[in-house]
Amino acid sequence: MARAEQKVNDLLAEDSDMDDALSTVLTRADANDGTVEWSDVKGDLTSGQWGRIIEKGVLTSASGNGFSVQNPDGVRAALNGGGSTTTAGETTSAVDDDEGSSWSVYDKLAGVGALAMMSGYYVTSIRDTLGGALDLLIGPLDQVLPFYAVVLILAMLTGLYSTLLQANLMDTEKMGKYQSQMQEIQDRRKEAKERGDDEALERIQQEQMDAMGDQLGMFKEQFRPMAWITLLTIPVFLWLYWMIQPGAGRIPDAEMQVIMPLAGEVSWNKQVLIMPAWIVWYFLCSMGFNQVIRKGLNIQMTPTASS
Repeated sequence: MARAEQKVNDLLAEDSDMDDALSTVLTRADANDGTVEWSDVKGDLTSGQWGRIIEKGVLTSASGNGFSVQNPDGVRAALNGGGSTTTAGETTSAVDDDEGSSWSVYDKLAGVGALAMMSGYYVTSIRDTLGGALDLLIGPLDQVLPFYAVVLILAMLTGLYSTLLQANLMDTEKMGKYQSQMQEIQDRRKEAKERGDDEALERIQQEQMDAMGDQLGMFKEQFRPMAWITLLTIPVFLWLYWMIQPGAGRIPDAEMQVIMPLAGEVSWNKQVLIMPAWIVWYFLCSMGFNQVIRKGLNIQMTPTASS
């Protein structure tokens, strides 16, 4: 449903007389070059109806020249039955509660598995087991390429599947709705404050508090792909950690040094700023490839909202 129709349905659900009130506002606005003031309608509307129409965002400030109807065609469509009927309780939020959580049972299992694998950073036996198992896959690559090139390839692969997982599992449209909802409430709060409408401010503040719960939904959308990315990436990190352990002898001495930007020649185990050199090298490669992959595949990661 278009946002304008949803706003109208909210008003109609609260007050059946809003049908005539909104029709009057539209008529006066059409007769006055698209703008309307309280003096134009005060004989046909109550001050409460006028305030609710402004508060809901159907009317927006016209830069000192009264108010203009936001999306008048959408308002007319809703008044003519173009929008579906909803109750006030069902339309408190711009995002329907019946959408529920997008996390499937597999997503939750991936999150649990990722948390379990994190113990490999602290438990040597788990790290050695996972490192040895993954070495069966990555070991042949390490035999023909220097270690810095292996890290670069792993960073490229993790960047590729991370981008694809985010693009396919993260609902940017839904996240955009959450953001648009909060922005709409903030705009109405600002307009009510400028009007000095304390009653409207109180209602908007309560609505804002209720909408804060929807932020949890946005965070859940963001963390859904992270569960899978972490599940797939932790074994790679454990293999790298397993490879560079001092005294393990898994990397030839000639490959234990790398020349990095700004830091110069360093050992994989040495600290660069606050992290070991191999982690810094991995993240440098990963961030670079992430940008290239997103540009190359034309993948949009920022939230998008439908009007």
